[in-house]
Amino acid sequence: MSQSDRGLRRLAAGTLLVAFQGTTAPEWVLRELEDGLGGVTLFGFNVADRDQVRELTTALRGAGEAVISLDEEGGDVTRLAYHVGSPYPGNAALGAVDDVELTRRVYRAIASELAACGVNLDMAPSADINTEADNPVIGTRSFGTDPELVARHTVAAVLGLQAANVAACVKHFPGHGATRVDSHLAIPVVDVGMDVLRARELAPFRAAIEAGAKSVMTAHVAVPVLTGDAPATLSPAALTGLLRGELGYDGVVVTDAMDMHAITKSVGLSGGAVLTLAAGADLLCLGPMPDHDDVRHIIAEIITAVREGRLPAARLEESAARVAALRDWFGAPQEVAAEQNGVGLHAARRAVRLTGAPGPLVAPLVIEVDTPPTIAVGDVPWGVGPWLPDAEIVRMRPADADVLGLLAKAANRSLVVVVKDAHRHPASQDLVSALLAARPDTTVIEMGLPVWRPASAAYIATYGAARANAQAAVELLTA
Repeated sequence: MSQSDRGLRRLAAGTLLVAFQGTTAPEWVLRELEDGLGGVTLFGFNVADRDQVRELTTALRGAGEAVISLDEEGGDVTRLAYHVGSPYPGNAALGAVDDVELTRRVYRAIASELAACGVNLDMAPSADINTEADNPVIGTRSFGTDPELVARHTVAAVLGLQAANVAACVKHFPGHGATRVDSHLAIPVVDVGMDVLRARELAPFRAAIEAGAKSVMTAHVAVPVLTGDAPATLSPAALTGLLRGELGYDGVVVTDAMDMHAITKSVGLSGGAVLTLAAGADLLCLGPMPDHDDVRHIIAEIITAVREGRLPAARLEESAARVAALRDWFGAPQEVAAEQNGVGLHAARRAVRLTGAPGPLVAPLVIEVDTPPTIAVGDVPWGVGPWLPDAEIVRMRPADADVLGLLAKAANRSLVVVVKDAHRHPASQDLVSALLAARPDTTVIEMGLPVWRPASAAYIATYGAARANAQAAVELLTA
């Protein structure tokens, strides 16, 4: 391979954030990092404990100047605490409190833990405005429905993360909050005019850019007035025209996971890689599915696109310069003490809301109504069990519930029903209503968004299903 060929391959590889299975780095990842790979994205399956993550990131960084990223939003979306649930409430809870200094402190604490583990880019915060209650993918990941509230808390999150030398990645540009489709599965559409988009969806991104956000993540969302049928990730009008031009952003643009169906089922993984680079992206998060063969194929396709004139080499050089500037900002790895100041539980306690008066707990039966997790959240544990060790916990899908049997089991006992986003699941609503008809003294705990609530019954809203949210709810229940 000639010098120029090697240089072009390094430029192509430098745009990729790869993933891998397991808790140690495969040899192919280390070799690719030596050959210029942009970096990695870690997932829950890469995490055993903090010390192991630190060893992993040290090995990765030893192989090359790596961007080491993951999704650590707090709340429902966590990678460091994937196996136990996050000690920090998510954005919905922080938005409900509406204390920007608290939000900054929570994100500063999250960043300190990431930095101590060797992670230098957090794919957070979500700046989406959750204007669609039936949104299947954002929900409690959003600070709320009001653009100004979301903007000020997005800024606080950015400042908190970056104060600990962890780059923020504000997502999902130009906004995923007004959708009813999960972009992991198809291409959602935000069918609004540019005036609405500028006043609503773009407000938090504009504020984050002014606050110095180091990176912005694209959304696989089509905005017909701007992108036509294509998702924003593949749209020059969205990434170069709007983000770079109108909003004046010159930081690193990171794509959402390229293995999501919005990309793979439309233009394919390699085709999408070329199109998003041409549109203005700098780092491509490939997601958990692509393996080394896929990575090599993507690199080869990028090289071919440059040689055929479909992708200017200058575009790769521009991306390389932006990523190099980001790495310079990271600086040398530092030992950062994780903040153990209880700010997560403090925030969850401030967010939790109680309507009505739960009675004293007597041999409580807790029914946790199971709901399928979103792909973004994954199989993170949730529920109140850890905080009610003396209770009988029954978890079930609504379809499997025997209402009469449950009522018989709950005779002469306190009955607590825990739901998650009941407003999105009519079967959950039906089960709760049937139980309440016979037991109006039931306490309902909502661990998603409190959109639907029964007309009567004591009701606790947590604004999220993180471990901290559950503890705060149980404290109210047992006070």
